Amino acid sequence: MVKLDILSDPICPWCYIGKANLERALEAEADHPFIVEWHPFQLNPEMPVGGMDRRAYLENKFGGKDRAIQAYLPVVEHAKKAGLDINLEAIARTPNTLDAHRLIHWAGIEGRQTPVVAALFSAYFKQGRDIGDHDVLADIADMAGMDAALVRRLLKTDEDTQNIRDRDAHARNMGVNSVPTFIVASQHAVPGAQSTELWRKVIGELREQRDTSAG
Repeated sequence: MVKLDILSDPICPWCYIGKANLERALEAEADHPFIVEWHPFQLNPEMPVGGMDRRAYLENKFGGKDRAIQAYLPVVEHAKKAGLDINLEAIARTPNTLDAHRLIHWAGIEGRQTPVVAALFSAYFKQGRDIGDHDVLADIADMAGMDAALVRRLLKTDEDTQNIRDRDAHARNMGVNSVPTFIVASQHAVPGAQSTELWRKVIGELREQRDTSAG
């Protein structure tokens, strides 16, 4: 088996698109060797705890409404190609994602990481839910088969907060400055929302390597 580490943020549209493209490849290549693990990277580590108004955030980030619209045109186009429905109009707030990353970490302990990541993307990009809100995160945990009451209690503490910050900082120190970033076998970094075709090619090459070494 081959470890596939994915650095991602659940409010990153390219991470959502990259995940969809990868999953299509994994479905098409049923004997793929990947074991997937998700890792934290905050696009906005300085975001206030309660998040901020989405429109204000985008206009500040891109320098006005028109530039924000232009910046998101490729997102909408690639999301459609990936078969995703993104409802940007439904998103009222841009959250701080530290607590969402804590939930992903706890889900990993229970072997439920990918379902939780999928639910976070869907909640944010399709339903416009505030994934910085503890009740929303507890609901997502419940849908993934986790103990919602325990998650809600943990979210009220600082449990694993420093863990997430340290791992985020480590990724940046290693040279990661954007997400998604995929790391294959702890060696090869693949940045960006790569196509399904590229992932199928990578899987094919790994399969050939496996067969050659076995022979």
